[in-house]
Amino acid sequence: MASPVQQLPPGWAAEWDATHQRYLFIETASGKAQWEHPLQAPGDPMDPRSASVSPPPAGALHHTKRRQYAAGQTQAYYGSDALGPDPGYSAAAAPQPQLQQPAAPQQLFTPGLAAENQFAAQQGQGQPSYFAPPQQEYPSYGQQPQQQQQPQPGVNQLADQFGQMNMGMQGGQKPFQLYTTNLLTSPPDPRELDRPAPEIRLPHGAAITQSPYAQADASYQRCTLNAIPTTHSLLNKSKIPLALILTPYRSLKEGDESVPVVTDTVIARCRRCRTYINPYVTFIDGGNRWRCCVCGMSNELPQLFDWDAVRNQPGDRWARAELNHAVVEFVAPTEYMVRPPQPAVYVFLIDVSHSAVQSGMVATATRTILENLDRIPNEDQRTKVAIIAFDVSMYFFSMTPGSSDCSMLVVSDVDDVFLPKPTDLLVNLHESRAALEALLGRINEMFLDNHIIGSALGPALQAGFKLMSPIGGEIIVLSSSLPSVGAGALKNREDPKALGTSKESQLLQAASPFYKTFAIDCSRAQVSVTMFLFSASYQDVATLACLPHYTSGQTYFYPAFNASRTEDAVKFAHEFGEVLAMPIMLEAIMRVRASKGLRMSSFHGNFFVRSTDLLAMPVVPHDQSYAVEVQIEDNITAPFVVFQTAVLHTTCFGERRIRVVTSALPTTNNLSEVFASADQVALATLLANKAVERSLTHKLEDSRDALFSKMVEILTSYKSSMTAAGAGASAQLAICDNMKMLPVLILGLLKNVGIRQSAQIPPDLRAYAQALLTTLPSQRLIPYIYPNFYSLHNMPPECGTMGEHGIIMPPPLPLTSERLERHGLFLIEDGQTIFLWIGRDAVPQLIVDVFNLPNYETLRSGKTTLPLLENPFSQRVHAIVEKTREMRRGPYYQQLYVVKEDGEPPLRLWALSCLIQDRADVLPSYQQFISQLKDKVHA
Repeated sequence: MASPVQQLPPGWAAEWDATHQRYLFIETASGKAQWEHPLQAPGDPMDPRSASVSPPPAGALHHTKRRQYAAGQTQAYYGSDALGPDPGYSAAAAPQPQLQQPAAPQQLFTPGLAAENQFAAQQGQGQPSYFAPPQQEYPSYGQQPQQQQQPQPGVNQLADQFGQMNMGMQGGQKPFQLYTTNLLTSPPDPRELDRPAPEIRLPHGAAITQSPYAQADASYQRCTLNAIPTTHSLLNKSKIPLALILTPYRSLKEGDESVPVVTDTVIARCRRCRTYINPYVTFIDGGNRWRCCVCGMSNELPQLFDWDAVRNQPGDRWARAELNHAVVEFVAPTEYMVRPPQPAVYVFLIDVSHSAVQSGMVATATRTILENLDRIPNEDQRTKVAIIAFDVSMYFFSMTPGSSDCSMLVVSDVDDVFLPKPTDLLVNLHESRAALEALLGRINEMFLDNHIIGSALGPALQAGFKLMSPIGGEIIVLSSSLPSVGAGALKNREDPKALGTSKESQLLQAASPFYKTFAIDCSRAQVSVTMFLFSASYQDVATLACLPHYTSGQTYFYPAFNASRTEDAVKFAHEFGEVLAMPIMLEAIMRVRASKGLRMSSFHGNFFVRSTDLLAMPVVPHDQSYAVEVQIEDNITAPFVVFQTAVLHTTCFGERRIRVVTSALPTTNNLSEVFASADQVALATLLANKAVERSLTHKLEDSRDALFSKMVEILTSYKSSMTAAGAGASAQLAICDNMKMLPVLILGLLKNVGIRQSAQIPPDLRAYAQALLTTLPSQRLIPYIYPNFYSLHNMPPECGTMGEHGIIMPPPLPLTSERLERHGLFLIEDGQTIFLWIGRDAVPQLIVDVFNLPNYETLRSGKTTLPLLENPFSQRVHAIVEKTREMRRGPYYQQLYVVKEDGEPPLRLWALSCLIQDRADVLPSYQQFISQLKDKVHA
C-alpha cells in the first residue's frame, strides 16, 4: 500500500496525528498544517488511504492555526459529497449546507409587518385594508440579517478530496449530513415541522425491485432513528431512544394510495421467524428459494407464487404487490382462522337518566344513529345491532325482524344481571331496519319525563357483554353521569386541595378494579369498548378510560354538553357519525418483528399485551397510534435492518386478512449519523406516551422531570461528542439541525393539559388530555402539543383560495403573543379547538366582513359558528377554518371560539396557553426553557 506521502504531489506531506486520530496535510514550504481530516489509525483494515488523495489547490484554504474539530463533527464542515457518489441516491434531494450567521438575539421574535405593507398596498386591487399603515418595517419572520457568513471557497474542493472515503455507514450507502444549530440564536420556525424526516438512505440494491412504494410511508410506520446504531453502547451514547411509531390502519383521503390486496391466498413466510415476504428479501437457487431479510433463513417459494390465479396462467413474479409495496394486505386462507370471520356487532349503551335527557344527549345520539344507519359498515348484510338504555335500571328493546314492532323489557335487578329474552335483542341491521328506525325515533320521547338521577353503567356493561360475548364486537357507551349503582359504582373523589400536589396523580389512576378486570374479560371475548362522556360535573374519566385503553377503543369527552348550543350538538353528531361510519378491524392481533439483534422491549397504546410481544386488539379503529420501544441486544453486522408489523384481523365486511407494514433502515457505527438521522416528530410522539405512562405510575412532577432530563441528556451527549467544546463550557447550546424543534416540542408537552403543572386543571380534563396524548397519530399529536398560529388580517392574497393542492394556508407564526396586534385577526388551533383572536382595535369593516356585525363592541366571545358572507375576505377566512378541520385524519371536529382581546379572562387564558413560547404562570417561556437547558448541559 502506498503511503500518504507517496500519494501527495511535490511540496506536500502527510503526517499522522495519533493524539487526535487524524492526518495533517502540510505544505512543506511554509511548514504549516493547511488542512486535516480524521482517519483510522495506520494498519486499521478500514483504512481508506489506498484511495487517491490529493490536497486542495494552493491558497484555497489557509489557516494559521490547527483547527481542533472533534472526529464526529467533520461532516458538518465537509458537506454532503465527502463520501462519494452513490448510484441509488439523488444528490439533488439532499439538503445543501447553509453557512449563515444566526439571527441576533434581539431579533428573536420581531413582528412580521412586511407582509402587512404588501397587504395594505393591495387596496387598489380590491383587497381590503383593516389596519393603519405601519410606521416602521421590520424583517419578516425567518428573514436573515443582511450580514451572512459566506462559505469559504475551499470547503467544497476540500470535500471533493474525500470523494471515495466510506466511513460510518454500513455497506457503502450515502451518509447522513450533520448540521449543527445553536438553539440560543435560532428561534423555532414552525415550518420546520412540515419538513420530512431525515431521508432513509439504504445501500444500493437493498430492495429487489425499484418500486417507489418499497419503503413504508411515515404515516403508517416511522422510527425515531432513520439509521440504526450497530451496538447498544453507541445507541446509549447518543441518549436517543429507539422506537417505532405505528398507525397500521390509517384512514385514506382523496389522492392517497390505497393499500394493495393480495387475493390469491398465496402467502410466503419464513419458516423460522415467520416474517412475510417483502421487497427486502433476496431470491436464491435460481429464484426457487428466498432468503429472509430478518433472520437469514433460506425458504422455499410456494409453487403458486408465480401463477396468475385470475387468468389461470403463469404470472409475473415482479408484478406481485408484496414485492413492490411495503404496506400490503393479504386475504388469509382458512389456516389463519380459529373460527369463521365474525360479523360487525354494535351494542349501544345509552344513558337515559334525567341529566342525559335534559342536556339533549339522548335526542342527539339517537338522531345521529338514525341518520347514519346507511354508513354503518354492512356490505355483507351481516352486521348486528342492539340498544340498551340505562339509568338505575336497564331497558332492553326487542325488535322483530321484518316488522316495525318493538317492545321494551325492564330489568331493575342490577346486582345479578341477566338477559330478559334470549332472542331479538341483538338483531340483524338489514332485517330489522324498520323496527330499529321506529325505536330510535321514540327513545327520547319514552324518557322525556324521566326524573331518575343515577347510573347503573357497570351492570349495563355486563349486560352488553353477555349479549355479544359469543361473537365479539364493539360496545359504544354514551354516559352523562358518574356510575353510582351496582358493579363499578364510583364516588366523587375530585379534591381541589390535591390539584397541583403530589397526590394529584392518584386522581389519574383507576378508582375501581372492576373496569380493568372487565376490560380484560372483554379483550378475551373480542369485545371493545368506546366511551362518549358528557357530564357537566365530575365523571371520573380516568377510571372509565380504562375500558377503551385495554380493549383498543377510544374515549371522547364533551364536558358540560348541552345540545341547545348548536356548536355542541354539531361537534358530537359529527364525531359520533364518523365513529359509526368508520371501517374497523375486528378480532385483531398485532406483532412486530425485527432483524437479528433487535427486540421489542415495551409497548404503549390502547391494547392488551397477551404474551411478551403479541398485542390483542378486539377492534382497531382508524388513525389510532401505538409506540413500540426497541432494544439492541446484539451487535448488528448487516448493512440494514428490517422492521415488520403484521396485523391479523377480520374486516368489517367478513374477510380474514393480514396487514403487513415493512420498513428497512440502514445501520451505522458513526455517532454523528445517529444524530443526523433522528426523527424529531417520532421522538416527540414516543416521549408523549412515556410521559403519560410515568405520570400514572409515579407522580406528575416525575413525568415532567423525566421529559426535561431526557432533553438534557440528548443535548449533553451532542455537546460532548459532536462539538469542539466537548465537556467544557460553551457559549452555545448545540443540537443537530434535524432535531432543533425537539426542545420546543418538549416544552409543548410540559405545557399540555395532560402534563402541565397547575392547580386549576380538573382531573377529568387532564385524564382526557392524557388519553389523546397516547392515541393520536403523529400528524394530529404534533399540533396538539405545538399549535398552529396564523395571522388572517394581513395574510397574502392567495391564502384562503384554491391552489394546486387545495386551499392555500397562511404562513405559520411562532407561538408567542408578541405577534398579536391590537388591530388584527388571528387563528390559533391545536387539532381539537380553533380560536379566532380579535384585537380590541380591530376596525369596524373587519368585524362587518367576517362576523356581519357593526363593530367590535357588538361581537360576543365564546363558541360560535362562523357565517359565510358575500365578500371575498369572509370566504377566504371560512375556507381556512374548514381546511383546518379537514386536513387531519380522524373523527375529531374542532369547535370554533371567538376570543376578544379584552373579553372573558378564562377564555383568553385558554387561547393564550396555546402560545407555548410565552411565559405562563409558573411555566417558563421558550427562552427561559432554553436557558435552563443550557445551565444543566454546561453544569
